[in-house]
Amino acid sequence: MNRLLILLLFAGATSGFAQSSKKKKNVAPAQQPSSVEPYYPKRTYEPQKKKSSEKVTYDARERFYDRAEQVAKAHRKAEKELSKPQYSDPTYFGHKRPPKRRPVDKMKYCKECGIRH
Repeated sequence: MNRLLILLLFAGATSGFAQSSKKKKNVAPAQQPSSVEPYYPKRTYEPQKKKSSEKVTYDARERFYDRAEQVAKAHRKAEKELSKPQYSDPTYFGHKRPPKRRPVDKMKYCKECGIRH
């Protein structure tokens, strides 16, 4: 009986020490950083806010009109180029100058258009 009493007292005393306090933080070994899995804090990445300038500029409209004028100029130039006989006259066959008309027995194979002239 004496042994039983000592055993109960000893078990009751150790159970009080076995409980951990809330102040103490238990960290599992898997959560600790290591060289294999380093600890990176979780951060939220948001775009940085741009500083708004106090001036209001209207040069975007001017730049748009400048670009539109450049495109129109390029179209006019291309149209002028395509009106040349090299492109509009079918007798040129894509040549810069019209090919020579040779007699049938002296015709040569043209590398440019693939026709005998």
